[in-house]
Amino acid sequence: MDLDMIQDAFDRVAKKQKFSSSKIQELVDQVGREIEQATAKLQMIENATGCSDPKSIMVDLKAKLNEIAPMKQLESLQKELNVGLGKYVKILEKYFNPDVSKAYRNVDFDVHIVNQIIASHFYRQGLFDLGDCFISEANEPEAAALKSPFMEMYSILEAMRCRNLEPALSWASKKGEWLLQNGSDLELKLHQLQFVEILQNGSRSEALNYARTYLAPFASVHKVEIQKLIACLLWAGRLHESPYADFMYPSHWERLAEEFMQQFCSLLGQSFQSPLSVAIAAGVQGLPTLLKLESVMAAKKQEWQAMKQLPVPVDLGREFQFHSIFVCPVLREQGSDENPPMLMPCGHVLSKQSIAKLSKSSTRAFKCPYCPLEASVAQCKLLHF
Repeated sequence: MDLDMIQDAFDRVAKKQKFSSSKIQELVDQVGREIEQATAKLQMIENATGCSDPKSIMVDLKAKLNEIAPMKQLESLQKELNVGLGKYVKILEKYFNPDVSKAYRNVDFDVHIVNQIIASHFYRQGLFDLGDCFISEANEPEAAALKSPFMEMYSILEAMRCRNLEPALSWASKKGEWLLQNGSDLELKLHQLQFVEILQNGSRSEALNYARTYLAPFASVHKVEIQKLIACLLWAGRLHESPYADFMYPSHWERLAEEFMQQFCSLLGQSFQSPLSVAIAAGVQGLPTLLKLESVMAAKKQEWQAMKQLPVPVDLGREFQFHSIFVCPVLREQGSDENPPMLMPCGHVLSKQSIAKLSKSSTRAFKCPYCPLEASVAQCKLLHF
């Protein structure tokens, strides 16, 4: 499925729709002005301040409206939009198969786990009422355990959007030791942003006291960053004119809010991205390959759903690659539970089946295909990625 082509087609239709909408609005405004002018002239006649004939005013209005021809223009604009919509529908029909049931195998999912994933998705998106409704209808009260933590996360994020860092600083202070163990300097970044906010308001002494209290503990590890912040004291009230104006960029708030969400989810033992969103996005990318495979296998009267491994690779984007993948350089096949990677004494790695073939089913020593060293099956070790 060429999603880029579909996106381009959608963008073209959206552009036409916006253009059509603006033109229609201009047309309505133009007709409205002509009517208002005619109405004003008629009112002048009623007030006896003019001598124009009402009939002539209406004739003039009719002539101007005929000249504008609003109906013809509307029909023309709508026709162009309908053509674009028609082309878009054809592209969707070409690239989207309405019946995708043949592209997946029946799997006995644990209904409770699926319900918990869905409820968790609603809560992590901030859709708390929807999550509560789903839990109630699905009768999954255990899934409500994640509501309270995510409500706390969103309340802190809402405060950050209002340029209030106190809730985030309080949370980071309580979790400071865990953040350090996790390799995060989120607490320092929050204090940096708070320091800059104080300095922007022109209070040099307050900013200096804040730095002594909250930034000094980080000086031994983050000396360069602290030095730059202290230098900002010389530009109190006019930081935007200083060499350190980049500290004021709004993007710092956005990145910090995202980092806060990542650390918050990590502390909960949750992934930053919704598992439901990731699964659906990966399925959208992999579906065309599976549909094509199904049609090819059906033509050959073969059943693919019983296979333990697909005969073709399903290429997903880098964002869906969460762990390393081993491909045997000899067999050129991806490793699996039945054919795992094996480390030889020389340091090279082959698949278990390759080593079995080279050693004649473990009956003799064999040479590494990449170096002259010999090895035996007993010397090879199983690798875990």
